[in-house]
Amino acid sequence: MLDDASTTELLLARAAAGDGAAWGALLTAHQDRLARMVAFRMDPRLRGRIDEADVVQDAFVEASAHREAYFRAPTAPLFLWLRGVVSNKLLQIHRHHLGAHMRDAKRELLLEGPRKWNDTTAALWVHLTGHLTSPSVAAVREENKTRLAEALDTMDPTDREVLTLRHFEQLTNAEAAQVVGIQERAAAKRYLRALERLKEILSALPGGLTGLRP
Repeated sequence: MLDDASTTELLLARAAAGDGAAWGALLTAHQDRLARMVAFRMDPRLRGRIDEADVVQDAFVEASAHREAYFRAPTAPLFLWLRGVVSNKLLQIHRHHLGAHMRDAKRELLLEGPRKWNDTTAALWVHLTGHLTSPSVAAVREENKTRLAEALDTMDPTDREVLTLRHFEQLTNAEAAQVVGIQERAAAKRYLRALERLKEILSALPGGLTGLRP
């Protein structure tokens, strides 16, 4: 990440003028954050087969082909624009590798996971259950998964999205607000509310926070 605002502005100006080295420096500065997003949202069946860094690099190739159009009329900060390109690339990869199985996979997950399927809910559920410790009784572990799925379904969708963006993708409050389309103050309130709700959910599970952690 670029911490110096003046350096960032200089690189943006140079990249807008066609400086390839400046453009490359900007991409490098954002690649770790984008890889974190891919790792969190990638279908678990593709983990180990598809490297998140490769997804980001493929997206960078596409972004580079459209950088002139971006700089002519930027609709979002560069990082958020790149995040959109990477998100689209990840969706393409899911469709390419899973194809018709994507719908079947959702049905399978619905049998044990969140009833109100969406990518954010599923990613949260997979992430949290993936950190589930192994209790001596398997039935307790499965009960935790079921109860977690039911609890995630009860969260406000916008709260859940803000929580994911802030806590798991580690976006800033301003970035999360822009992605969701709300005011920064509202995003901050929603994040705190959602984080407290998630802590309540986890502490209510058998074993409490020792079994699952955000």
